[in-house]
This record gives sequence, C-alpha cells and structure tokens, in this order.
Amino acid sequence: FFQLLSEELFEVNSGLWSTKYGNDVNWFNSDNTWNDNNYELIGLLFGLALYNSVLLDVRFPLAVYRKILGLPLGLEDIIDDDLRKGLQQLLEYEGDDVEQVFCLNFEVTWMELGEEKRLELKPDGANIPVTNENREEYVLRYVRWVLVDSIQPQWDSFEKGVMKVMESSSLDLFLPEELELLVVGSPDLDFEALEVNTKYEGGYDKNSPVIKNFWKFVREAPKDTQVQLLKFATASCKAPIGGLGKMDFMIQRAGPDSAQLPTSHTCFNTLILPDYGDNYEKLADLLGRAIIECEGFGLE
Repeated sequence: FFQLLSEELFEVNSGLWSTKYGNDVNWFNSDNTWNDNNYELIGLLFGLALYNSVLLDVRFPLAVYRKILGLPLGLEDIIDDDLRKGLQQLLEYEGDDVEQVFCLNFEVTWMELGEEKRLELKPDGANIPVTNENREEYVLRYVRWVLVDSIQPQWDSFEKGVMKVMESSSLDLFLPEELELLVVGSPDLDFEALEVNTKYEGGYDKNSPVIKNFWKFVREAPKDTQVQLLKFATASCKAPIGGLGKMDFMIQRAGPDSAQLPTSHTCFNTLILPDYGDNYEKLADLLGRAIIECEGFGLE
C-alpha cells in the first residue's frame, strides 16, 4: 500500500515537485499553490511509514530531514549545484570590488508559469547593491528564501501531515542522516544475511528443494534482478537499519507445483511461492517473469 501510493505521490512529474533538479530529487514545487491537501497527505504517508518502520522510495535531499528536525539550514543545503557554487564564490572572492564584479542587489528573480517574478530580500532591496560588507547577509537571505520562504505554504501542509502522526515522538533524538536512513533504508544489500534470517511457512523449510533453488537463483542473479526481487517481495529496493539480516522476511508455500507465478504480500515482507519442486529452470523462469511484470502487491 505504502509503495503504490508513494510511487504516485512522489512522482517528480506529478506537479507537486520541482522539475529543476531532475528525476532523482523530490523538492517542493513553489508554483503549486492549489494542492495543500496532497502535501498534507504526503506528510501523513511519510509519518505513517516512519512510525511503522516501512521504507519509502522517496528522494528527499538532506535539507528536508533537517527542516523536520527544526535544524538551521545553510549554503551546503542548496540543491542547485550552480547556485551553491556561485554563492560560495561570492563569499570567497578576495577583491574589494564585489559590487562591480558581481553586479547584484538584494533581489531575486525567477520564472513562474512563464512569467518573470521579482522579490526583494529586504525592504528596498532592488536598490541596495551587494558589496564586500553585506555579501554574507545577502547569501543568508538568499538561502533562506530558497529553502524556507519560497516553499512555505507547501512545507506547512507537509509538516502538518507529518506531525499528525509524529508530534509526540522523539524525532529530535536523531541526526538528519539517521532519520533519512529510517525513511529510505540503506542501499547495501546482503542477501546471505537475508537467507540466514528468513522464516518459512506452509510446509517449507530451508532444505525444501524449491527453497534451495530460490536461494541459488538469488545468488546467481545480477544486482539489478536482486533489487527487483527485493522490491517485488517487500515494496522497497533498500535494506532497513541493520541490513537485510534484520528484516522480517518469510517465504510461504502456495500449494503444489503449478504454472502460477509467485506473488507477494509486501506489507508483511512475504513471498508466496508455489512448490516447483527441484525444477530450477521453471522457478527461474516464473520468478523472473513475476518480478519484472508484476507490482507485487499480492492481494487476492
């Protein structure tokens, strides 16, 4: 459920997220002023996933986790590489002619729905040049506008949703990096540890022929296929804190040998596997088709 809903809500081209940073970053779309309910829903989903230790396929920059924890933001949190480097160059410039070289004032401009917009970073900012003496103030105000003021309505709705679930929790015990790991998991995948920790149900055990073939398939599969299999069975392509050895994973028997594809109950990290016996080719074919062609939600 979480995975299917998050794929819809965190799709970069949904209109909720800025497209300036490509498909690998979810950052709030300041142009979207009509979707408060969806931002609150995203916050609720985020909070519920965090509360229930469910991993989400979300690509928030670290600045989002810093904002959730109420930590101050700085130049290092700017997502746009060119902007961050430009502001850094302004601060590090050693000449005494900043005003003449950079030709800046306390004003920002941006495009919104095809129209150029302007905003003064301080009263009468359009008429205040950036100089050697006030450049640090300019950078501080610019960073605040980018990370806070420009997305305030969207952030308020998102934070409202998060806090409906997490308000009484102790989030302030975490570092931003730790909170991110709780939400999206780790990309380091140790399938040997997962095999050791896996439980079996319905008549299977670790010595069942089909189970031996399953783990042979996993060991011999390329990395991309292993990731697809993990996502098919658990709705996430990453490991929880502590690695795959800490994941509650189960393989359940789905009746005798048949031509049915494996399915899964992703909410319970359970793979539903028909008993293909010792026929490795059949298992490899049907399991391979399942993880490529199916969502893996597995509800009957």
